Amino acid sequence: MELEAAHSNSRPGPSHPTAQPTKQPRHQRKAREGFAASSPPSPSRRLPVSIRNPPLADLAHPERGGGGGGTRPVPSRSMSTSTEPEDAPSAGKGAGGESNRKRSSEQGEGGAGGGGVQKRKKKEVFIYGNYRNYYGYRIDRNVGEDPRLEAFNKQWFENKDCLDIGCNQGLVTIGLAMKFKCRRILGVDIDSGLIETAKWNLRRITRQDKVATKNAKAQESSNSPSQSSREVAPELSNENKHHNLFKIVSFQRENFVESLDGCSEQYDTVLCLSVTKWIHLNWGDDGLVTLFVKIWRLLRPGGVFIMEPQPWTSYKRNRLVSEVAKVNFNTICIYPEKFREILLDKIGFRSVELIMDRLVGTVTGFDRPIEVYHK
Repeated sequence: MELEAAHSNSRPGPSHPTAQPTKQPRHQRKAREGFAASSPPSPSRRLPVSIRNPPLADLAHPERGGGGGGTRPVPSRSMSTSTEPEDAPSAGKGAGGESNRKRSSEQGEGGAGGGGVQKRKKKEVFIYGNYRNYYGYRIDRNVGEDPRLEAFNKQWFENKDCLDIGCNQGLVTIGLAMKFKCRRILGVDIDSGLIETAKWNLRRITRQDKVATKNAKAQESSNSPSQSSREVAPELSNENKHHNLFKIVSFQRENFVESLDGCSEQYDTVLCLSVTKWIHLNWGDDGLVTLFVKIWRLLRPGGVFIMEPQPWTSYKRNRLVSEVAKVNFNTICIYPEKFREILLDKIGFRSVELIMDRLVGTVTGFDRPIEVYHK
């Protein structure tokens, strides 16, 4: 009877509303839970190796995950100016693999975040004004469409040695050589990627002109044999001109402010179009004066310095492209309206010619003043 009573008390049911289930001791529950945790998960629930065994570096420094937070590095003054490509490996790749990248993306404001949120593309910042599509929003990618070329005087370039500082993709450099028949012209830029694009443009334009010349020659030959014979000499001369374009135009990557390369070279004409602001923001007043002095020394007597300065309002719009630019912006004392005084009274140019009126009303972006200084 006692056994049956004990057995019935251990089974609560509707007939025993006051009976309570027997509570397991705490150590038994711990043991049962520990056994369940130690048993291997089913194949459908097996976790990736990177989650079961996270990298020690991630455990010690959780903020180092892919796209993690922290302060953004200050852009350096190195020659390389392009930021990391969008398809470049993120910091989370490596020992952690895909799962480490997902886990670390939830840490810090720079991460992609969880919950299936698509990672936002990183915006490229051009701290030196080395825009990839510079000619895309100012002009077409064709040589000769830059309205500034129409404002230039032929005598500044014809049979002259010329230097184009901050040549970007080289379209103005090539256009000057073709339009004004420079003896030679060198384009320099701080961005090696833009220099490679400029070299590609030179090959492309030369190839297109050769094809156009051959097509014109074939058409003349089929239409009028007698006229074709008279046109042979000019056409051959034109082909030689295109062939010699590689000897006339050259490009090289160079930080003009800091580099000592080419100090022994002499030029008849030096161009500095929409470059002074970026030198000013990255190297301050000292860098700007260094630019002017170096140009003066490179010019032959009677040489010409062609400058297209940006206004102070443009400085304000770009003062936050880097910490260096922000600091220099707040310490600048030589404002753009003082450039003429510096160049004439301090550097030593004898006269200046303003050609702004020839560009007023042209394409947007070409309404800036262009000043021509004579040595």
